Amino acid sequence: MYIYNVTVSIDESVHDEWLKWMREKHIPDVMNTGCFIENKLVKVLKEENNGLTYSFQYTFKDMPTIEKYQRDFAPGLQADVKKKYDGKFAAFRTLLEIID
Repeated sequence: MYIYNVTVSIDESVHDEWLKWMREKHIPDVMNTGCFIENKLVKVLKEENNGLTYSFQYTFKDMPTIEKYQRDFAPGLQADVKKKYDGKFAAFRTLLEIID
């Protein structure tokens, strides 16, 4: 099993609206791709910048699944976030392997 982790720092000026939109629109859209088994939304407690930071963790079963997601779904979903919150966030993505 693997985790697709998206870490996002969001500007405080749009935080509340963004978090609501992520919970009600973006996360359900990601889960509706059928590529992920479960998800977690985690707030980073120690801030190292001026915004608020979150980790979105999506569990998937194998590498062909994440390749399909990145090819077929991620570009459009990422464009939606950028269109709505451009200049108000920074994000980076990592793939993690669950060992235990």
